[in-house]
Amino acid sequence: MKLLSILFAGAALAASAASASAEVRFGIMNEPYPPFFTKDASAKWVGWEIELMDAVCAEMNEECSIVDMSWDGLIPGLETKKFDVIWSSMSITNERKKTIDFTDKYYNTPSKLIGARDAAAGATADDVADKTIGIQVSTIQSEYFKKYFADKASEKTYSTLDEAFQDLAAGRIDYVFGDAIPLAEFLKSDFGKDCCADMGDVADDPAILGVGIGGGVRKQDASLRDKLNAAIAAVRATGKYEEISKKYFDFDPYGK
Repeated sequence: MKLLSILFAGAALAASAASASAEVRFGIMNEPYPPFFTKDASAKWVGWEIELMDAVCAEMNEECSIVDMSWDGLIPGLETKKFDVIWSSMSITNERKKTIDFTDKYYNTPSKLIGARDAAAGATADDVADKTIGIQVSTIQSEYFKKYFADKASEKTYSTLDEAFQDLAAGRIDYVFGDAIPLAEFLKSDFGKDCCADMGDVADDPAILGVGIGGGVRKQDASLRDKLNAAIAAVRATGKYEEISKKYFDFDPYGK
């Protein structure tokens, strides 16, 4: 009887330790992407997407942590179980869904071009003819460029969006093409407001640009996906989503 009690106690302790160490690991890109995520003076990740993550984790009653890595390493990192969820402004596209699954969307953003302040506005293939467009590597905008702009313009790819911004400000490229919200943030910054301007949104193509931003999960993790979906819906229903968003935006980032 005493031995049985010891065995049960040991099993309970092991289960408790396993439970205490379990957490949901959220993978994000390891560069600032304001207003969604950036590091504060103490090197802590902060921003709209981080606050939304915290709210979602609270709804799931889960401990959560952040793992950061390069943008083009996020899907491989998910597949090799370095973390459990991509939570990094990743668009839900059919191409990506061949490899991973997604939660429901948690925000949406069009794609746009920004250029030099003295450039003529416009975001069609004719508008960018003979120009060089800076695009972050492995993004939906790079795929869009190949379909709509490649016959008339040149693409220059960058590991980070900040590098593209620097080249645009220095006049080494003519445009930067990316998600509208972070590009608009750059245009409001001290660095961007004097050099650059909004050229306009590109024509939508959901097959390439996707149907919103969602959390990426492994295909076999349907139970985690469902928990995340329930938590996202709850955060919106309770008003917490709106509360967080008002701190960063003067519009509803959820979109249509």
